[in-house]
Amino acid sequence: MPLNIRSEEVNQRAEKLASRAGVSKTEAVRLALTNEPARRVPLAERLKPLLDRMDAVPRTGLEADKAFFDSLNDE
Repeated sequence: MPLNIRSEEVNQRAEKLASRAGVSKTEAVRLALTNEPARRVPLAERLKPLLDRMDAVPRTGLEADKAFFDSLNDE
């Protein structure tokens, strides 16, 4: 079923997204409609899996100070 975009602003936004993504306008609209619901999820909820992985890494108790970073660069 065809989608007729009658708003010039929406048409321009679709063209801009298509140009940036290197895809057709139709694909740009599909991408936007696919990705927008995920953007509506609160940031804390989207970051939770990453934060959980970080929390799973054991703490060493060592402090990463200037001397530590200098030692990485043989300074």
